[in-house]
Amino acid sequence: MAQQRFSTVAVVGLGITGSALVALLARAGHRVIAVDVGEKALERGRTRTADADGIEFTTRFADVSRADLVIEAVPERAELKRQILARAHEVCPGDTVFATTTSSLSVTTLAFESGRMTKTIGLHLFPTAPEGGAGAVELIATPVTPRALADDVRDLLHGLGTTAVCSTDSPGFVGGALAMLYLNGAATMYEQRYATKEGIDTAMTLGCGLPLGPLAQLDAMGLDTAHATLEVLYQRTGDRSYAPAPALSHRVAAGLLGVKSGRGFHDYGGETGGAERTAGPAAPPRRVHTIGVVGSGTMATGIAEVCARSGHPTTLVARSEVRAKEALAAVGRSLDRQVRRGRRTPEELAATMARLSGASAFEALTDCDLVVEAVAEDLAVKRGVFAELDRVCRPGAVLATSTSSLPVIECATATGRPQDVLGMHFFNPAPVMKLVEVVQTVLTAQETVSTAHAAAAALGKRPVDCSDRAGFIVNALLFPYLNRAVGMLREGVATADEIDTVMTAGHGFPMGPFHLLDVIGLDVSLAIQRTLHRTFREPALTPARPLEQLVEAGYLGRKTGRGFRSYDSV
Repeated sequence: MAQQRFSTVAVVGLGITGSALVALLARAGHRVIAVDVGEKALERGRTRTADADGIEFTTRFADVSRADLVIEAVPERAELKRQILARAHEVCPGDTVFATTTSSLSVTTLAFESGRMTKTIGLHLFPTAPEGGAGAVELIATPVTPRALADDVRDLLHGLGTTAVCSTDSPGFVGGALAMLYLNGAATMYEQRYATKEGIDTAMTLGCGLPLGPLAQLDAMGLDTAHATLEVLYQRTGDRSYAPAPALSHRVAAGLLGVKSGRGFHDYGGETGGAERTAGPAAPPRRVHTIGVVGSGTMATGIAEVCARSGHPTTLVARSEVRAKEALAAVGRSLDRQVRRGRRTPEELAATMARLSGASAFEALTDCDLVVEAVAEDLAVKRGVFAELDRVCRPGAVLATSTSSLPVIECATATGRPQDVLGMHFFNPAPVMKLVEVVQTVLTAQETVSTAHAAAAALGKRPVDCSDRAGFIVNALLFPYLNRAVGMLREGVATADEIDTVMTAGHGFPMGPFHLLDVIGLDVSLAIQRTLHRTFREPALTPARPLEQLVEAGYLGRKTGRGFRSYDSV
């Protein structure tokens, strides 16, 4: 049994990862030898593992010779890891197993340099895993790792209450490659002044259901750790997506390392404690009482429901009277489900439906203070809608597009009033999701932006500002990550289930990338990815071929019963 083989485990390095391992091992009943270079480091380790027993803290490296398994958990510097493993090789018996917690270096190379090619394995933990657990651990074998050893280490991880996911020895493995791509993208977005740090973090927590925004996650990880990992990934892959953002490099150089230093992207030393606040524009908003919605699909009906439910007289305009009636019926069914679940009263349902009307002519929007376009993601169609809105809407009405990826300026220039046009990107399902990305073009008036902020807040939403760039905040960070996951699947790094497990159990994402792609719809996902690639012309944004192939085959995800996975019902 692995528990017997690894009854005593030494952990070298008592940072965040090492301390988490020490606590997990001790709570699972292992004898643990915790090693670091000085008394201050040991004291930090004792503090982080105060709830666990059976730990021997020492600065004597030779004490690792008594362990069945030696795990190095030192900072992500190749020379340091090589030194630790080489010293362990000198003092340990020949049957002692070594493990490295590298997040970006080659396990195979470290195994060779340790002198124990067949007895060294990789354990990639996640520094942002839930407190008190590791969730998922990537188990990285080398080409010559014996199957029995990998099985024993997998059993050990299972005994710790973690999920072991087998990955190939590729740069960053699964979790590191995907997470660092996403996190560095957020740092780059902030570097380019595209959105505020609070806006970026708020968008990703509210828009994707993540436990931490990406900049707060970098702070929790330690900016020096993130920077070192990115440097190695960039050196190993040559992919510019991994070149550390200057905003990250400058903070590391200044000693602003995140939570552990009291300041990183956010401030953890003052009264705000890194609290997220997005300041709205200073210009006074216009009054918004009546609202119009153009469209009859899921987003249009969801937005119309939100507006009417919030007390606004709302007019929904569809292509025909039949489509308009069907859209109103869809809102009614949604409200009825809420009544049956006890979330609304019958009186609230009746009042909401009384405030909602449908029409097939744009003239029904003449008196609206705000009109939200929510038709198909086709620029020609949207421009046609905005030309009609320009014709019928009163002067001063705010005209908004709910596009998720198309240029808002193209909608604005279809009108003679571009100063009144912006993006209000609601998230699906609109009645539930709290985020609205408020997208201003170079021609949008600040009074229009203020009006959108006030209107979103009145609808119970959280507005976040961003500029008119493909993908805005959420999709610009989310889809490169999703596309890279599909590329990993094609390369055979891991299976779809394994990749999803790493990102949910390891990184706390509410859905793995393949589950999320199937829910969004592969056709919609491919369209967004193509827009990002067309806009930024980065090779890494080229849509992954498996995504294109599934769309070509008509396998679009949950809505068709098959995407990256098959579904029994649609």
